[in-house]
Amino acid sequence: MAEYYSRDAIVKLLSSKKWISPHKKVVVAVDKKAGVAELIEDHARGTCLGGSAWSLYHYTENSKSVFWSKREGSRLFYKLKLSEENAPSKLEASYHPASIESIHLDGDKVRVTYSGLAGAGVAALSRGLAEGVEAVEVQEWGGGKKLGRATIILPLKEKLIIGVDDTDKSDEGATWSLVNEIAFEISKLEGVDYLEHAIVQLYPQNPFKTQNCVSLSVSFAVPPSLKEGIVERFKDAIGERTFSKETAMAYFNGVMIKEELMAFSKRAKLEMVTVEDAEEAAEMAGVSTIKITGARGLIGAVAAIPYVEYPDEAVRISGDQVV
Repeated sequence: MAEYYSRDAIVKLLSSKKWISPHKKVVVAVDKKAGVAELIEDHARGTCLGGSAWSLYHYTENSKSVFWSKREGSRLFYKLKLSEENAPSKLEASYHPASIESIHLDGDKVRVTYSGLAGAGVAALSRGLAEGVEAVEVQEWGGGKKLGRATIILPLKEKLIIGVDDTDKSDEGATWSLVNEIAFEISKLEGVDYLEHAIVQLYPQNPFKTQNCVSLSVSFAVPPSLKEGIVERFKDAIGERTFSKETAMAYFNGVMIKEELMAFSKRAKLEMVTVEDAEEAAEMAGVSTIKITGARGLIGAVAAIPYVEYPDEAVRISGDQVV
């Protein structure tokens, strides 16, 4: 029978276990319409690169519900299919030592069940110590040669992606840093997590560019009740601080982005596209657009949305080979 602990209780219980290294933060964003969730973990102390590399490999390989993953330093991103039934893997030391068994909605909470052998079982508990976790249910205590199995309980959040372009002028401003500062300010709101930042290289020969011809996208995990307010706050902040008369913004609520939108974004890297092209792509993909001081910025704002998950690709000039 599972043992239930609040986060404070599990922290107190495990405080004497000096061999447990707590995860820094765990967040989950749910896309109900698509039936998927995105799980974001800052591995132990936010600095454990070895642990994050190990986790990315084994949880991706051994978890039946995981269909996409990436690592940014010690931070891990997994996309998983929502399911109310656990799908345990046949764990085997070294070869199949750990899995995410399930992730499912329980009202306004999300339950994620992990299992693992030896240190991997301990990792199931170390997530219970992370910021963002509300409670833990322990089915099996891990460590040594034992199986560990635990469910962490997190608040329901949704993913919000915001794209911005054209905020500077020839002698002042920088869109990448302006957007980062606004995103950082918004992350101070209770329950809001700043997840990703991408600088998107667009067509370098654009005659309307200020200099480097890039646009920006950022993403957040937010309580559903705050989505509209955050969009409005972001729009107002951009409007107050922009130097351009062509500033625009786009936003998307969800985990799954249509491939057709990425096709438009790749075009915007290769050639001149129009505002009408951007608006058409946005409508097709369920992306909302806002003209803040003008329309031309819509091109880069919309094009930036799908690249938020791929910052290393976003910065590349089209034609460069990925190393």
